[in-house]
Formats: sequence, C-alpha cells, structure tokens
Amino acid sequence: MEKRVRVRFAPSPTGGLHLGGVRTVLYNYLYARANGGDFVLRIEDTDQTRFVKGAEEYILDCLKWCGLMPDESPVVGGPYAPYRQSERKEMYREYAMQLVGQGHAYYAFDTTEELEEMRRVLKTDEHSSVQYDHNTRKRMRNSLTLSADEVNDLLNNGTPHVIRILVPENETIVFNDMIRGNIMFESNLVDDKVLLKADGMPTYHLAVVVDDYLMKITHAFRGEEWLPSAPVHLLLWQYLGWIADMPQWAHLPLILKPDGNGKLSKRDGDRLGFPVFAMNWYDPAKDETTMGFREMGFMPQAFVNMLAMLGWNSGEEKEIYSLEELVDKFSIDRVHKGGAKFDFEKAKWFNNQYIQQTDNETLADLAMPYIAAQGQNPSKELMIKVIALVKDRCTLLSDFWAQGSFFFTTPETIDETLIRDAKWTENKELFFAAWMDKLNELADWTDVAIEQSAIELLPSFTLKKGDIMLPLRIMLVGGKFGPGVYHIAELIGKAETIARIKRVIG
Repeated sequence: MEKRVRVRFAPSPTGGLHLGGVRTVLYNYLYARANGGDFVLRIEDTDQTRFVKGAEEYILDCLKWCGLMPDESPVVGGPYAPYRQSERKEMYREYAMQLVGQGHAYYAFDTTEELEEMRRVLKTDEHSSVQYDHNTRKRMRNSLTLSADEVNDLLNNGTPHVIRILVPENETIVFNDMIRGNIMFESNLVDDKVLLKADGMPTYHLAVVVDDYLMKITHAFRGEEWLPSAPVHLLLWQYLGWIADMPQWAHLPLILKPDGNGKLSKRDGDRLGFPVFAMNWYDPAKDETTMGFREMGFMPQAFVNMLAMLGWNSGEEKEIYSLEELVDKFSIDRVHKGGAKFDFEKAKWFNNQYIQQTDNETLADLAMPYIAAQGQNPSKELMIKVIALVKDRCTLLSDFWAQGSFFFTTPETIDETLIRDAKWTENKELFFAAWMDKLNELADWTDVAIEQSAIELLPSFTLKKGDIMLPLRIMLVGGKFGPGVYHIAELIGKAETIARIKRVIG
C-alpha cells in the first residue's frame, strides 16, 4: 500500500521570513495538494539562544497572507503533536543515548577554550577551517580517548558535555535527490556534528531526523544550502534503523542576487531598494523594521505566482497561474538544479498583471489601507471610481495613492512654471475666469457636461481645446500626470474644481 504523502516546512523562529523560505513552503504545499497529501508546519526552536519573541506568530501570519495554510501546526494541532521541538525535548535524548549505546555516537567534554585552541593549533594556510572529525577527535577529551571510568566520573559529576555522531572513516555516502539525482559524499570530509547540546536540547541534525520519522514525513524539500548536512542525516536514518522510512529528499536551488553572484540576502535588498521578506519584520534586538512585499504593495497571489516561477516552470509559455492552477501543473521534476536570479522588475510585472485583472471593488478594499495611511478616509464608492481611472498606471497597491492622491486631497503645490511653459497667455487667464462662472452654474456635473461647457466657451477667447488641457491638468493635479482631466473634475466635485482653478489664476 502506497504511503500517504506528508511534507513539512520546519522554520526556526529567529527573524523575518525570506522569500526563499516562502518558496520552500509553496513547493511543499503544491506537492502535498497535487498528491492528496498533508502539509505540516513544525517549529524548530531548539536553539534557544537565537529564539526571537513573536517570530513564530510572524511565520504563521506570512503563511496566512500567502494562502498557504498547513494541515497540522502548533496552532491547529494534529495527530503528531506537539509541533514545537522545544516541547519534544525529552524524546530526543532517548535517541541520542541509543546511538551512544550502539557506538554510533560519543560523549565530548571539550570546553569552548579547548575547541578554540584545537582550531588555532591545527589551522594552516591549506586548512583555514578545522573540523571536529576523524582526525581531530583523537586529540580531544571525549569518550573515544578517555577510559570508561573517566567518562563515568565526568558524567556522574555533571561535567558539561555534548553528544556527537561518530562519522565512519573511508566510506562513500550516497543518496538520490529528486532534483539532482545521485549525490555522493566522502565520509572523511564530514565532521562529527553535535547531536545533543550541553543544555540537553537537540541540534537540528538529530531533531529533524527524529521528527521526520515520528511524523511520518514522506518527502523533505529544503534549500540546497542544507546539502552538506545530508550525509550526517543519512547516517542517522541508517544508525537508528529507519532507513526504509527515510523521506525522499529534494534540495531546492538558491534564489540568487540579481547579478547571479551568490545567495540573495536582506543586505542585498537594503542595498538595491527592494524587500526580501514576505511581510514587515520588526527586529526587537536592533529596534528596526524591515519592509516586506505585503507592505510595499504586493498582492499575495502575485507574490506566490512570482515565487513559483523562481526555479520552476510548467513547460508552457504561460506565466500567470492561480494557486489552483499551480497545484494542477506542479511537478518536482520541473524544478531547476541551478539557482534562480531574483528580478524585482519582473516581480513588479507579476503584481501589475494581477492588479489589472482584479475587479475594482476588490482593489478598493486592498488599496484602502494605503490611502488611510495618508490620513484620508474616502467612501468605498469614490475609491472604486478612482481605481477605475488609475489602475492601468499602478504596479503596486501603494501606487494608488501616488497616482490618485489629488482625488482625495488638494495638491500641496502647483508647478506654475509648467503652466507658463504651456504658453500661458492673457486669453487663457480670461477663459478660466469666465469658465469658473459657467461651471458654478452647471447643473449636470459629469465629465461630458464639464467638457462641453469648456468647448462652448473656447471660441469666445480664440482658443482651441488643446490650449487649455495642460494648464487645467496642472491646476487640478499639480503636475503633468493623471487620467482624463474632466473625469478628475467630476470626481473631486464642483466646489473643489473651481477652488483649484481659482488658486492658480486668482
């Protein structure tokens, strides 16, 4: 009988959720849904020194915004609870002790100073980084070099210690990756990773294996930066007698800097002016907030669509996919091996496509927070009308303020030099003075009626329609931008239209 597909996303609650992390969530989610399986969120909070208050809630909020909610999690629970590693602490020690008893792991009593001294002494020009491995373990204070009595005395006296995996010498470790095929590692190049720390908490290496086994995870998708840890994990699956139940692994390609040189980082986003986190992240340690895609004005559907295409393609020319379509099309064998360069302009293109295809009423709700942030509280009816006029100029939800602020508030400044540059004449000034009187008497305040009233008056001042369009736009908007001027006049109303004209020619 074929196993039910079970995948997991296992983040550490240490900071903002990088778009690479969201893409890992997405590929897990798509694979689970495409195969009728379960998507599990597990919080890997074993490193208490890096734990940040509020980070777990932030991760859940990000997943909710993206529409990628897990079937099992610390919040919704599930048959394999608890889903926080810190709440599963005792079970890890049991497996660490099993490994020690089998001779696959050992106690290490080395102090921080002793480890630093070892690295200092053995460091050479050829070996700038020194590992705790088959060579160095023989020089250190551990249960491989000490007698059984010495080890027992140290343990009985409560001497701080860790438990390390005993990596075998001169072996080739092989596993099959769903994306990369067969991958081989020489065991002599692998260090004896710590499995259980001095505080009794497991490291990622032990916890991920134990939890994946106990939670019956069938497929593990993670970033390629975890490839160097794969041989340790494979050995643990083997040593614990669970190799037949080991998940199929897929190491996802990195998301690269725009120039392709290295993994995309928060620092790159700060330097180049774009977000790398899904949502705003407040760092309490630094007392600073880093902007996210949501707050910049991205729609979640566009963000998810963009991420799906960073390292995967359907084989079709099409690029715009709903989440349901992505579930239908997704297959892990179309995930690329090579890294995907992040292109912020392309990301904005995706958002623009979604804005254009979204109905105006929905956009009014989505854009309202950006208008409210400027101290304005327009009616839903006005918002819908404004959006209909400016949406083709908007790439981000935040653009609705930039492109339509003059609908909600009088422009603070008017660039009168633009009016002068538009061949301002006395005739034009007289026209606008006369037109204000005519507008004041206009009963039908619609764009058509407003335009007609201007057209009827123009011949009296030997002017043509084109002579007044730019000056009128600048009077109403403050600059040379915006939708049709008569549409603007209709929406801002009679009194405001006349007041803005009078402000310039008065």
